[in-house]
Formats: sequence, C-alpha cells, structure tokens
Amino acid sequence: MKRRSVITKMFVAVMMVAILLAACGKKDTDDNETADGSAKKIVLFQSKVEISEQLEAMAKAYEEETGVEIEVWGTTGDDYFTQIKTRLSNNQGPTVFSLLPGGESTQLTAYLEDISSLSFIDKVAAGMVDEQDGKKVGIPYTMEGFGMVYNEKLMDTSAITDTAALVKFMQDEKTEGRTAFGLSKEGYFLIGHILNAPFALQENPEEFMEKVVAGEQTITDVKEFQEFAQIYASIRENSYNPLETNYDKACGDFATGKVPALHQGNWAAGMFADYEMDFEMGMHPLPIGGSDKLAVSVPAAWYVNSQASEEEKQAGKEFLEWLYTSETGQTYLMDEFGFIPVVEGMENKNLDALSLEVQRYAEAGNTTVWATNYYPAGIVDVYLTPIAEQFFTSEMTEQELLEAIQVAFVEAGK
Repeated sequence: MKRRSVITKMFVAVMMVAILLAACGKKDTDDNETADGSAKKIVLFQSKVEISEQLEAMAKAYEEETGVEIEVWGTTGDDYFTQIKTRLSNNQGPTVFSLLPGGESTQLTAYLEDISSLSFIDKVAAGMVDEQDGKKVGIPYTMEGFGMVYNEKLMDTSAITDTAALVKFMQDEKTEGRTAFGLSKEGYFLIGHILNAPFALQENPEEFMEKVVAGEQTITDVKEFQEFAQIYASIRENSYNPLETNYDKACGDFATGKVPALHQGNWAAGMFADYEMDFEMGMHPLPIGGSDKLAVSVPAAWYVNSQASEEEKQAGKEFLEWLYTSETGQTYLMDEFGFIPVVEGMENKNLDALSLEVQRYAEAGNTTVWATNYYPAGIVDVYLTPIAEQFFTSEMTEQELLEAIQVAFVEAGK
C-alpha cells in the first residue's frame, strides 16, 4: 500500500508539472490571441507618410470599437519597399501592408493573401483591385493623379497644348525674370513621375516597358521620349536647379505665387493648405505628343500578409472590412485621409481642388495609366535619380539622357 501511495503521488506530481508546462506554453503561443482564438493585435505598415498621424488616430479608434490593437510602424518612405521586402523575407512582416500595384506587388506575390471574400470587393472601381494569378490580393487606397499643377492667374493652360508651347512658356517666363515650371530633388518628384508620360502614351505601356527592360526596345528614337528630353532640358535651362529645392520649398514657392507651375500630384494639396493662397489652382496634363489626358491611377494598395498566422490573416481582413464599410472607417478614408472614393456608394464632399480635378478627368475617362506601376522595383532611387542629378549638374545632352535611361531600365530589370 505504501509503494502504491508513493507511485500515485509521483504520478500526480508529474501530471501537475505537465499541466503547468502546457499552460505556460499556451500563454506563450497565444499572446496575440483572444480566448476564442482570434487575434487581439495586428501590425500595420504603409508607405504614405502624409497620413501617418491620421493612421495613428485611426488605430486608436479601431481598438476602441473592436478591442483589437493596431501597431502602426513608421517609415520615412524613401526606402519603404526595401524595408517591407526585408521584413517579409525574414518572417518579421506586418499583418497588413501597402505596396505599389505592379512592379512591387509582383515581386512579393508569395506574401499576398487572397482577399476575394471581402464584402465590398466587387464594388471597387473597375480595374483598381490588384489581381494576381486569378486572386484578388490588393485593395486600392484611393485614386491619385499628377501632372502640371498650375496657378490660373499666371498660366493659361489653354495655350499649352503641346511640348513646343510648354517650352516657349518656360522661355518667355525666364525672359521676364521668372521661373515657370518647377521640380524638386526627391526621386519621384525629380524624374520618376515626369518620366511616366512618354511610357504611358505608348499603345500598350506595360508591353512597351517589358521590351525596354528586356533590351528589345530603344527609347532614343521614340517621339514621346524625345519630347520628354526637350522638356527636361528646358527645365534645366529656364528653371531653378531642382537639386537645390526640396518638396516643401517647391510647394511653398508655388503657393506664394513665385512659380506658375510645378510637376506634382493632388497629394500636394495638403501642403498648400498651410498657405493663404490668393489664386485658384488646377491640374493640366504634361502635353507630350499633344496629350490632354491626366495620369490617374492607384498610388498604393493594402495587402494582407499570407505568411502570417491564420488568426492574424483573418484579423487583417476584418480590419480592411471595417475600414471600407464602417461609418468610422469611411470617415477616416474620406475626411481624415482626404481620399478620392474608389468604392461604389462612398462619397467625399470635402475634396480639395486638385482631387476634384483628378476626379473630373477620371469620370470623363480622360486619363492615362501610371506606367510607373510597371517600373522595375527600386529603379527610381537606385538608377534614375543619379542620372537626373548628373543631368542637372553637367552638359549632358538630351540624347545622352535618353541613352542613360535606356541602360537604367535594362540594368534594373536584371
């Protein structure tokens, strides 16, 4: 009897240790889950720095309404793609993140969850959901457009109908002692966006881009690229040096009437809101080839990390559902982020003047694609920006500029 009692006590002790170990193990694995197995925290990482503060506020509102915490990761934006790619490949990626549909999202297909089950997916504007391999994987933030943001007092765009007219306008302004058309030194604002036009005006921009990257298509003898080079050279000759001007200063000079126009997008309206502007502004297409179409597309899309746990993936989808269907979520999208609606039934009654211009062009179908979406990932910062910097600090010819750009696309595509 005594031996059995000892064995019994040992068995009970072992079982208690096992239960305690199991409990400890369960606590470690379920730190990010609620009692019903659902995630209680997700991580959000995105590239649009203009809405960083609003995102933090939205995260708090979401936790108050759902009990699920959102940790928002910050970034400067310049190396966002490198950061997200590194985090995902090291299995340290966020639950929900943003990418540029096309060049970036194609590279990271393995990390994109199928989100076709979202209730509003079929109400998104035509062509704006990112689809890969038959799956719907990306929800657009909004639509944005870029071109010549102009001061209606200082620039009569009805006369700017082609490249020759734009070049003449810049020359005339310089004669009067004024700078007509500005850029700034940041990569996309220096060359990434303005280079969109000659690509976007091709019959099939994506196919054309693929041939350029493969070395099967040259750009030096293509009319639209030659006109781009003429405009770029005219900026060098008749404007301030964009390498000495950042985004803030360029926007400030425009808002205070010092510069009639700059190449920017409707996102710049947030910068102009800090000034008491005494003029109306609009947005006009870069008139290469006589084009009257504005470049309008999806600047970024939301994605859910397919490598996250099942609980986190579900929580990520529930967040997107809340963002686009709940009253609070839509308030943030429309009023706080200032987005142009891309989902049927959503409306923004407080759009700024530039966003209204983008919406007007889009509703009229008078738009071109963002060929930037087809750029090889990283080409703007790594390859194109150094070329632009050299151009604005040397006697590089228009032909040499186009040849360097040609080489950059081939190298970036390897």
